[in-house]
Amino acid sequence: MTIGKLSEKTGISTYTLRYYEKKGLIKVSRDAAGRRVFDEADVEWIRFIQRLKDTGMLLRDIKRYSKLRYQGDSTIEERMKILEEHRKYVSAEQEKWENNMKHLNEKIKIYRKMIDFK
Repeated sequence: MTIGKLSEKTGISTYTLRYYEKKGLIKVSRDAAGRRVFDEADVEWIRFIQRLKDTGMLLRDIKRYSKLRYQGDSTIEERMKILEEHRKYVSAEQEKWENNMKHLNEKIKIYRKMIDFK
């Protein structure tokens, strides 16, 4: 598939996809005319990159993970360690947001009581 079709399937702009290629996050095959060619495995990989970004993984860490991924199955343990470390970060962030939500809800509750008291 073309980069445009990949963009449609993933919801990621062609500009960003080219940026991912430039930064080494994705390796791109090319046809005889030099056009980028993608397959379903690329779609899933790019969606995974997006999930890592959405959960706050730094680009340098995604790049490290990507490099290992392209080296093959001999790097599975190292990739798993990266994901386990990131899971700790995500868990801490989740706890922080839950705590923030609790405090927000408490403040809203106070204001509602104040408004109802009037």
